[in-house]
Amino acid sequence: MNATKVLDAKGLACPMPIVKTKKTINELESGQVLEIHATDKGAKSDLTAWAKSGGHELLKDIEEDGVLKFWIKKG
Repeated sequence: MNATKVLDAKGLACPMPIVKTKKTINELESGQVLEIHATDKGAKSDLTAWAKSGGHELLKDIEEDGVLKFWIKKG
């Protein structure tokens, strides 16, 4: 999946992945995609809820070698 920007939030504990995601997505234009890499297991539920509440769309999420990867389309 093509992302406009990639955010490396690996090794960060909650709530830092959300804080960094919010800051980075504000730099994007509506419709652009942010790819986030995180290792905090709580990030899955946090980012899903955050995307929904912020009017963004979680396009896809996978886990690869202990790294959670998310693709969020800016609303």
